[in-house]
Amino acid sequence: MEDSKKVLRILAVDDHTMITLGYKYTLEGADFEDYEVKMEIANTYELGKKKIENSVRGVRYHMIMLDIQLSHGKDAPLKTGEQLGLLAREIVPNSKVVFMSSYSDNYRINQLTATVNPDGYLVKDEVDELTLKAMLETVMGSDIPYYTASALFAIRKKLANSHMIDELDKKILYRLSLGEKTKDMKGIEVSITTIEKRKRNMKAMFGIEKENDLALIAEAKNRGFI
Repeated sequence: MEDSKKVLRILAVDDHTMITLGYKYTLEGADFEDYEVKMEIANTYELGKKKIENSVRGVRYHMIMLDIQLSHGKDAPLKTGEQLGLLAREIVPNSKVVFMSSYSDNYRINQLTATVNPDGYLVKDEVDELTLKAMLETVMGSDIPYYTASALFAIRKKLANSHMIDELDKKILYRLSLGEKTKDMKGIEVSITTIEKRKRNMKAMFGIEKENDLALIAEAKNRGFI
């Protein structure tokens, strides 16, 4: 008689229930050689956090799939999938953490890579049944992370340019790309004079000394910083 397959337990956290149900039906219905998938879903930060914390005392999840933007309680402070990823790394370090997000911008992907060091990052527009299966087999079968094309491109561009600017520069570039003016940049703990100096230095490094902030943003995007 054929041996029973190992059960692979997965938690998917996304505030779009139809998306998590799609993951569930696809992976639970897929034919894997060595295991079968059982997936739980959560559609808010609070429920995802509760399930991760409960897994410490119960049967752990082999993989936790996270969206970045998550719904949260009416009176609760804004929380993100990134924070859930950090929580998982702290209390269930043996669980694989994979992000499934619509974000494909270089800044966000590389920030998550630096803070959470996920086992995979999939841009939702690039996900289909074959991609989900390949991700699961790669991540669970090795220590090799799995990235879809846009995420891999962002990481490679960052590696090629990482020696040029620091994290403060990246924050400034990101805020500029959102349309913020220098004088309105809240939460960056330096003076406006320092921000302006940083912008001039970056323009000089990029060879666009006489150009405006729009040109700086365009060049930073082209080099993979945002």
